[in-house]
Amino acid sequence: MSTTVRKDQGGNQATQAKEQAGEALEKGRDAAAHAGEAVSHAASAVGQAVAQKAGDVASAVGHKAEDATAAVGHGMQTAADKVREHTPSEGMLGGASRNVADAIDSAGKYVEDRNLSGMMEDMTNLVRRNPIPALLLGLGVGFLIGRLLTPRS
Repeated sequence: MSTTVRKDQGGNQATQAKEQAGEALEKGRDAAAHAGEAVSHAASAVGQAVAQKAGDVASAVGHKAEDATAAVGHGMQTAADKVREHTPSEGMLGGASRNVADAIDSAGKYVEDRNLSGMMEDMTNLVRRNPIPALLLGLGVGFLIGRLLTPRS
């Protein structure tokens, strides 16, 4: 009977060890799943923070560019005033200088009022209304840039 009791005890111990190993394995799986979820949430939070910072930087750069464009427009208007001051107001030269100053002033007002975003919108609309001339102009500018950058033989 002692061999049967030993077999039963050994079988019970093996069963218990198997159950404990299964429980430990299940706990390990749960812990790994929880750790994976925690890492995923942390990575998502970091990604959102990086995206927010990138958006903030892009917005700040956009505002700086808009401010710089407005300053260029104001500078053009000032230059137009200087042309008017330092050129004759009478005769053929006076008329030409007045026309140049008016054109510079008008362009300066446009640049100051529209800023980069407005000028890009105007350019997009112009290309949409006139696609063939815009394409030909782009090809011509590309050709000229290519000629300038190509070394002469």
